[in-house]
Amino acid sequence: MDQLDVGGLPVDVSAGGYAHGSPLTGGAAGAYAARIEWSTHLTRPAAESRVVPELTEKGAAVRRGAGVVSFLVVLTVLVAACGSPSGGPRAAAPAPPRSLLGHSGRWLTDSNGQVVILHGLNMVYKQPPYTPAAAGFGAAAARTLQNNGFTIVRLGIIYSAVEPRPGVFNQRYISSVAATVDMLARHGIYSLLDFHQDQMSVGFGGEGFPSWSVLSGGLPVHPYLFPLGYTSSAALNHAFDALWQDAPGPGRVGLQQRYIAAWLQVAHRFANNPWVAGYDLFNEPWQAHSSTTQLDHFYSQLIAGIRSVDRRHLIFYEPWALFGLGQSTHLASFGSANLGMSFHDYAGAPATPVDNALAHAARTGNALILSEFGATDDYQVLQTVVSLADSHQLPWIEWAYCGCRDPTGTKPPDTEALVFDPAKPGIDTNVDKAKLAVLAEPYPRVVSGTPGSYAFDHATHSFHLTYSTLSPAGHRFVEGSTTSVIVPKFQYPSGYHVAVRGARVVSRPGSRLLVLAQGAGDPEVSLTITPKTRNGT
Repeated sequence: MDQLDVGGLPVDVSAGGYAHGSPLTGGAAGAYAARIEWSTHLTRPAAESRVVPELTEKGAAVRRGAGVVSFLVVLTVLVAACGSPSGGPRAAAPAPPRSLLGHSGRWLTDSNGQVVILHGLNMVYKQPPYTPAAAGFGAAAARTLQNNGFTIVRLGIIYSAVEPRPGVFNQRYISSVAATVDMLARHGIYSLLDFHQDQMSVGFGGEGFPSWSVLSGGLPVHPYLFPLGYTSSAALNHAFDALWQDAPGPGRVGLQQRYIAAWLQVAHRFANNPWVAGYDLFNEPWQAHSSTTQLDHFYSQLIAGIRSVDRRHLIFYEPWALFGLGQSTHLASFGSANLGMSFHDYAGAPATPVDNALAHAARTGNALILSEFGATDDYQVLQTVVSLADSHQLPWIEWAYCGCRDPTGTKPPDTEALVFDPAKPGIDTNVDKAKLAVLAEPYPRVVSGTPGSYAFDHATHSFHLTYSTLSPAGHRFVEGSTTSVIVPKFQYPSGYHVAVRGARVVSRPGSRLLVLAQGAGDPEVSLTITPKTRNGT
């Protein structure tokens, strides 16, 4: 058992799941304790939470304008002091991926340099207690996703549930999220962990931030129908400006520093979990009267904080909220490894956010994931965005798996749902079959090379893929390297025919995961899938 001696109290930092062996363990972090002054003594944790001491302004150096290095020292010890709850044995983990996901330019990649394409759904429960499990999202949902070829869920984490009171981190909440991540992993599904907010907090008619962290400047706080609060509430805009300024909150600790400390609790828990695709830092940040330079500074500190406990997972930042409606972005590249931009597309001209995202990736070299679109039962709109994303070979995550009493979404909430009751299988009347027909499409899951093009024709149910055997990083994959393609049964209930050039099929006939082995010396592979008829022809 690894321990740190913090304030005279030995603290176990290796207890609990995937957090074991994280960069926080060992002697280097222990030396940081001597540089911290505590205003209270460390206490033994209650069952439902871990209590950490308030930070003094002098010892913590976390006031507005304090250096990020000094602040990281504080955060490292905070996370070490809080540790992970023992909580009893966990369910056995599935055979994990060989490594965490990475990227090569805009492409997501695995440890072999193969391109990884992910399709999936958002699952963000915006009602107390804010856990996906409380919404009924469990094994039935995971089977529904798996059976229809989805490979990622953007899983919402609500800041007010992580840190309900200043310095108090709810480990039971984080453990519930972890149980959902593990459950999805048992079905071969990645989780993108998303610190989600809409209209900042419950007081404004949204969700996300705890009330103690909302500095409204004494202006009247009222709930608004989303998204009207952004344009109608002076108090909401004041609160966002206070956040981007890192204004001091409770204990004279900066609001951003509190937010980073909460993120470190989550990143420490999942640092070694290969089924976590990455961290989505902040859902749809609202600019209010602030500048992109301020958002750059916020992300720089947050990225550096997470890297103090997790050096390997992909970290995704988001542009200002209006990017999803067509606004361009001038965010920095942030100069750290394994970064990407998570972006949304709700624009009347959906090509604009995609084009702007591609331009950002070309400028920065960072990865891309389209993490929200949809929220509608207009199937033509959905089809337009799906086809657009596929034409640029982008991984995508549609909004949303369920309506789940969403207070800040489309009204009524079931309008945005794929599955109406997440506690039940997504079959028969419990699934929007027309929406499923758009979303459950064939796509390349892992490519030994670089995708050139792929598209699914909904009228003929034919799918065509071409890819180069040269990786995005410029190395040639050798003979026998495999590429896998998701082939949903929903689209091919009677099976399918395969025509392939430059590779051979090595999976069993009719498999939901079609596997190709590369031929000798072929610079390009092409694949066509067509449906069999009911009589097998």
